Amino acid sequence: MKVSIIGAGNVGATAAMKIAADGFVNEVVLLDVKEGVAEGKAMDIMQSLMMTDSNTIVIGTTGDYSKTANSDVIVITSGVPRKPGMTREELVGVNSKVMTMVLDGATKYSPDAIFVVVSNPMDTMTMMAVNYLGKENWRKVIGMGGMLDSARFEYNIRMKLYAHYGLGKYDIVAKVIGGHGDTTMVPLVENATVNGKPLTSFFTDEEIADIVEKTMKGGAILTKMLGTSAWEAPAQGICETVKMIAFDENIPVASSVYREEYDLCIGTVVTIGKDGIEGIFTMKLSDETKNKYNASVEAVRNVNSAL
Repeated sequence: MKVSIIGAGNVGATAAMKIAADGFVNEVVLLDVKEGVAEGKAMDIMQSLMMTDSNTIVIGTTGDYSKTANSDVIVITSGVPRKPGMTREELVGVNSKVMTMVLDGATKYSPDAIFVVVSNPMDTMTMMAVNYLGKENWRKVIGMGGMLDSARFEYNIRMKLYAHYGLGKYDIVAKVIGGHGDTTMVPLVENATVNGKPLTSFFTDEEIADIVEKTMKGGAILTKMLGTSAWEAPAQGICETVKMIAFDENIPVASSVYREEYDLCIGTVVTIGKDGIEGIFTMKLSDETKNKYNASVEAVRNVNSAL
C-alpha cells in the first residue's frame, strides 16, 4: 500500500511518522511546496525507523506529484491556518486555491486514490474535494475531523473519571457529529457510554455540560496553550483512518462525508473500509440533538457559500 501526504507541516510530518512506524504500508510520500522541508523530514523519519522493525520507505519531495503516482490513499493537510482578523470567507478563498492545486496534481497521477482531507475549514474543503472528483465518487472522500473531535470528547470523559475515581480501565465510547468547529460540533451525550453505562451513571448534569464545553473548545484551548494548532492527535486520527482503509476494518467512526439530503459534507457516524466510506449509520437522536445537528448543517452551508 502507498500513502501520499500533501503538506509536511506538523500534522503531515507527524502522520507520516506514525504511519511509517506502524509499518503497515509499503511507502509513504511526503510532499511540500517549501524547498527541502519534505525531504529533510522524510530523511529524519527514515533514520528513526532504523531503530524499529518497520520496513516502510518514506520519500520526501518538493512539489513533484509524479512521486505520488499510484497512491492508494492521499492525505491533504496543506493550507494556511486561520489568522487573527481573517474571516472564514477569506480562509476559504485562500485554502480553496491550495486545494485546487493539490487535487490537480494528485489526481493526475493517482486517479483512483481515496482522499483523506484534513485542511480547514475541513467540512468545506471536503465538499470541495467531492465536487472535484464528482458526487458519484463521494465514498472516496473522507474528512478527518469527527474522529479528532470524538477523541477529545473521550479524553474529557476520561479525565473527569480520573478526577473522581483515579486510575482504572474504562471502555469509553463517545462520538461527535456535525461541523468540525467550536460552535458547530455536536457531542452525542445521549449515546456516550463508559463500560456500557450512560454518562449520567458517573457524572452530574453540570459535569456533563463541562465535558461538552471543553470538547467543543478543544482546538482553541490547545491553540492558546501551544501558540499553534495541535498535531499529535490529528496525526493519530490520520493514521487510524488509513489503517481502516488498509485493513478494511468497517468499524463505526465519526467522519465528515457527503450527505445527499443536505448536499454538503458534515460529520456523520460511518464505517470506513478498503473502498472508502462503506456505510452511514442511522442513529436515534433526541429532538434537542437533531435541532443542534440541523443548525450545524446550516452553519456549514454558510461557510460553503464562500466557495
